[in-house]
Amino acid sequence: MKRRKFITKYSYAPWFRTTRRVCAQLILPFTIFQLIRTIFIPTVFDILLLTVFIAIAVFIFFEIV
Repeated sequence: MKRRKFITKYSYAPWFRTTRRVCAQLILPFTIFQLIRTIFIPTVFDILLLTVFIAIAVFIFFEIV
């Protein structure tokens, strides 16, 4: 059995690619909304959630995973 040396985005399961495309479309509006909310009412939870959203956006748009 041959092993693949490189993992491409086409080697993932179709459901994972679909989920990734949906997340890519939704993460930017969620992040912007959370940023506006954090500016007006900053709580620890809002800051942590904004950090998570930014991390997810970076991972998706730079295709890290």
